[in-house]
Amino acid sequence: MQIHTPDWVKNAVFYQIFPDRFARSPRMVHSPGIEFKPWGSPPEEQGYQGGDLFGIVDKLDYLKDLGITAIYLNPIFSAATNHRYNAYDFLEVDPLLGGKPALRELLDEAHRRGIKIVLDGVFNHCGRGFWAFHHILENGGLSPYIDWFTVTGWPLNAYPDSNRKKANYANWWGNHSLPKFNTDNPGVRAYIFQVARYWLEFGIDGWRLDVPEEIQDDSFWREFRQIVKSVNPEAYIVGEIWHEARHWLQGDMFDAVMNYQITGPVLNFFGSRSLNMSWKHNDVVLGPIDAAQFAARMNDVHALYDWEIILTQMNMLDSHDMPRALWLVGNDKLAYRLAVLCALTLPGAPNVYYGDEIGLSAAGDPHCRQAFPWDQPESWDLALRQDMRAAIALRHATPALRTGDFEFVLAEESLVVYRRRFQGQEVLVAFNAGMLDAQICVAASYLGYPAYQHAWQLGGVGQVQVEGGNLAFDLSAQQAAVLVAGTAV
Repeated sequence: MQIHTPDWVKNAVFYQIFPDRFARSPRMVHSPGIEFKPWGSPPEEQGYQGGDLFGIVDKLDYLKDLGITAIYLNPIFSAATNHRYNAYDFLEVDPLLGGKPALRELLDEAHRRGIKIVLDGVFNHCGRGFWAFHHILENGGLSPYIDWFTVTGWPLNAYPDSNRKKANYANWWGNHSLPKFNTDNPGVRAYIFQVARYWLEFGIDGWRLDVPEEIQDDSFWREFRQIVKSVNPEAYIVGEIWHEARHWLQGDMFDAVMNYQITGPVLNFFGSRSLNMSWKHNDVVLGPIDAAQFAARMNDVHALYDWEIILTQMNMLDSHDMPRALWLVGNDKLAYRLAVLCALTLPGAPNVYYGDEIGLSAAGDPHCRQAFPWDQPESWDLALRQDMRAAIALRHATPALRTGDFEFVLAEESLVVYRRRFQGQEVLVAFNAGMLDAQICVAASYLGYPAYQHAWQLGGVGQVQVEGGNLAFDLSAQQAAVLVAGTAV
């Protein structure tokens, strides 16, 4: 099968937004009596802090300035939690977010700035307030929607007096509040496919699929893909699968997955001296590694998929489901800056979790879902933001960093250099993750051009010298450099 993935994704830099916590717009007018928690309240208190889609519109110029070309939104449909992974109506935007008018304005204003919008599709389960599940709660076995879910006993114990009481209907991971759809039911399929089509026709640019492996019928996802691509052949389909995902990435289901397979290797190498080992996840294993181990792991990940898939993987350093990357590397900002540059120069589409660019640092859910501190600009790490902005700009200006091939040319102890080439342009990305200054030497056999220009650096780069075709330069501790040859940046 000839695999094709959306070309725009290969050139994109994503920004992930948790809507309730990104920005509250003064243009948003709520009905009398609606009250939110104060902006910046501790996220562990849960509740709503009032971020909305108009707020995102108000900050689009900020994102454009950072270099963002695509936004991945956590769920926005009507639901009864701030995370909205328990929707009760998939065809309505939550009124607390501004409803459909806010999404319409967001799409129009984002597209006017060349920014794509990808929505979170939670199609494995819904909330207890979902209209079909509520119908069963009211009518029991007499409800025509009884087969939309898998019921194993009566009466439904949807609101148990103890969480230890097992639900008598299929749900997501024992959670009473998340009844699982029976996707074998043709009515359920028709409804979900209607949702997918409706919002694409409304103007979104793709779907991020929540826990898609929970729906184990491949025919469901193949039909889903056919419907999505029939509306927009360049729409992006990216699944949340933390482990290797060859099964879903053969060109007939998803375009890509959230590439958590690179998260561990990148953070483990660059943050090896300061890793916060208190967080554990089966699919992101934390532990110090050296350059050779880093290169071996990255090569293994790249060998899993067709290159067309590799170029559209959503490369993650963190997300709403895990601690922030800066926290995971023990708040070592030099290590974090190296990890960010790496993510921005690897094959695939990098994803920035909101606030990472200004140095937000927090443990996992719910702490990582804090409000963006627009009202506290003095807390921003502006140097970190400027470094990220410059690295993103370099990526946009350098085709080889977006769609070029990839090969390690040096991986020893704390030193890593990889090469990317595309249509007459050759780029070397070099890192010194160690605590001592070092000299980088790249053999002539890896170089296609005699002259390299120094395009960008985090600091401490010595003069580039070429002798006998070999290339050498000094690189200070915990610093990086990008060198470009061939077509000018």
